[in-house]
Amino acid sequence: MLTVGDDAPDVTAPLVGEETEPFRLSNRRGTGPVVLAFFPAAFSSTCTEELCTFRDELGQFTELDARVFGISTDLPYALSQFRDKHDLGFDLVSDNDGAIIDAYDVVDEWDHISLSEVAQRAVFVIDTEGIVRYAWRADNPGQEPDYDAVADAVESVA
Repeated sequence: MLTVGDDAPDVTAPLVGEETEPFRLSNRRGTGPVVLAFFPAAFSSTCTEELCTFRDELGQFTELDARVFGISTDLPYALSQFRDKHDLGFDLVSDNDGAIIDAYDVVDEWDHISLSEVAQRAVFVIDTEGIVRYAWRADNPGQEPDYDAVADAVESVA
């Protein structure tokens, strides 16, 4: 299990922003902390609330040169629609093959709707050297992160 002090796995996947382009985590480090916010499903109620909270709190992160990336197993098209609908000011990463949730050990199963691999709601803060400085995993799909704790973690490594 990935914990504080571990090297953050370097991952690649489609990045959904203004355009869809390749994403590699190691290329996004160096200027400030990186916040990886894993969420199970675009357009679901808790995920929408969570990512809109990150959107609304993003000002404090950009002042610290932090970059926020939302990550789910949704396809790039769905993430693009989700990002546009909610005017998210940060990019989303499509882990459509499950490699990232596997690397970060945040795989969840929703047997009740026959989904074998979705992202467990989780947040990681990674410093400029690629070290995990904050790690949180939800105990259940409806649990949101402690946003103040995430902000404190970003501030501590900025």
